[in-house]
Amino acid sequence: MADRSEILHITLRIGTRQFQMDVERADESYYREAEKLINQRYRFYADRYSGQGNETYLMMTLLDLAVKLKRVESKADTSPMVNALESLVGDIERALP
Repeated sequence: MADRSEILHITLRIGTRQFQMDVERADESYYREAEKLINQRYRFYADRYSGQGNETYLMMTLLDLAVKLKRVESKADTSPMVNALESLVGDIERALP
């Protein structure tokens, strides 16, 4: 972690719970945006599946966000492109005198 002057003590509210956290000042906006995103998905599940309870809504939210993360990661996978480019470079190098 960064030097103490770069650390903020913040409170995040997720669902029905509060969390005290020490975060790097540069990352505070990411935590605040994540808090909003999580609560948006939490409310979606709480509205859609009323009566299930806080833990269930949190687990549904966790799964929802993890699936979205995996989708983004799979779209960001550049290894097929890198492999194709390496193959082309190899072909070009072999074709040069």
